[in-house]
Amino acid sequence: MIATLGSLLFGYDTGVISGALPYMQMPEAAHGLYLDPVEEGLVGFFLLVGCAFGAFFGGRLSDRFGRRHNILVLAVIFFLGAIACATAPNLWILYPARFVLGCAVGGASATVPVYLAETAPKHIRGTLVGVDQLMIVTGQLLAFVVNAAIANITGGPEALVRSVVPGTVSVLNGVTTTIEAGHSYSWEVLRSVQDSITIASGNGETWRYMLVMASIPAVALWIGMRMMPESSRWHAINLRIVEAIGELKRVRPEHEDVTDEIDEIVELHRREEEIAKWNLGMCFSTRWTRKLLIIGCLIGIFNQTTGVNTMMYYAPKVLQAAGFGTQAAITLTVITGVASVVGSATGLWLLAKLNRRTVLIGGTIGLTVMLIVMTAVFYFGINPHLDAKGNVLASMPPFVPYLVVAVIALYMLFMQSGNAPGTWVVMSELFPAKIRGVAMGFAVLCIWVSNAIITFVFPSMMQYIGPVGTYAIFAALNVIAIIWMIRVVPETKHSSLEELEEQFQTQYA
Repeated sequence: MIATLGSLLFGYDTGVISGALPYMQMPEAAHGLYLDPVEEGLVGFFLLVGCAFGAFFGGRLSDRFGRRHNILVLAVIFFLGAIACATAPNLWILYPARFVLGCAVGGASATVPVYLAETAPKHIRGTLVGVDQLMIVTGQLLAFVVNAAIANITGGPEALVRSVVPGTVSVLNGVTTTIEAGHSYSWEVLRSVQDSITIASGNGETWRYMLVMASIPAVALWIGMRMMPESSRWHAINLRIVEAIGELKRVRPEHEDVTDEIDEIVELHRREEEIAKWNLGMCFSTRWTRKLLIIGCLIGIFNQTTGVNTMMYYAPKVLQAAGFGTQAAITLTVITGVASVVGSATGLWLLAKLNRRTVLIGGTIGLTVMLIVMTAVFYFGINPHLDAKGNVLASMPPFVPYLVVAVIALYMLFMQSGNAPGTWVVMSELFPAKIRGVAMGFAVLCIWVSNAIITFVFPSMMQYIGPVGTYAIFAALNVIAIIWMIRVVPETKHSSLEELEEQFQTQYA
């Protein structure tokens, strides 16, 4: 369980930015970074580019230096990255710090599941790897809880006005506020009149407290992994048999003879070495493997065009657009996190009971319905009650914003119980042994790159085409994805990996 702290950090570092962004958007005089939509997108973009980089090299480094060694190094990078992000004086320091932190996140995504699978006994291996996935969404929930706690302690984004043009008034959600010097107001109130005021100070530094909290589990991960053994399989495949036996005895009952397990590991590695591994060029040059690679990559890309990470990274922005204040929006994201954890646990159960296609397609249909409902709520329930500046008027029924909360929660439930686990299981079973490593690596790279692109463009989409257009686009993309999945994605549950290879070679030749 100690190693899964790496996955917890994965979840925390990707989820924490949702609560930090509203404070980052405040002006520098209020200790924010005064982000515009493009800069806001880049904050998430650089983390995800780092994730792609870390995932690509993390697996190779763990093969060379060992799983435990790699996780120890990642814990240090997690710690330094969290500190660098929290203390960054400006965006030009924050961007590379986010990239470094992303390298740790990506490295953890490539190393921790392998360490768990190679260290755990057979009878709990599947459960433990499933728990690892659960820890990612638990980390995101932890980020939302920490964000909410800090926001409730420091208050929502607010600034002290130093001077103001006489007669300046702000209208927000149907309430008119006269701005006076020497008083503090929420940044939501001041944003529309910022050209008429000067700011003395504010609580914009709150985002730093949120980001620095990731350093605590990073220290716990480093201390815990110091006491854990290296992967016995890693020792065995490097022909360090004595070390492999010693490490395996540390994680097995004293009475258990580990010699047979070591022999099995060595024999399995010998068989794997006998299989001629293909490179990416060979995968694309052969018709049937090229089709499999395209299917796997599209499954991963469609996993991101669901818009899931816009819900995770920008949930407060969406809730603010629905009429909630910033502090309330940050607090309500906890509901999103709870829905994700419940959905992830449900997904493990569904995969054991149902076909892979049923879980994948059923979850995608459910979240697509939620995206259509979200579009309808904004179009019929919110847009008619907006003024020329996009502020919510008092005429909007009070229950409408809570509909948005319910839709987001149901969306995450469908996502984490269906599309997310279905995507990873189908991708892991789709590729035959001779291309599995390179094909899976390329498909995961497609996921990170598409995640980065969507994360970058989402704030600008919300700014320039609004929630209705934004979620209508995501809904349309998911309708296309559903049609494609029904027509193309194969069922992988009831066949061995060898049987699937024969089937695909015949079907796609």
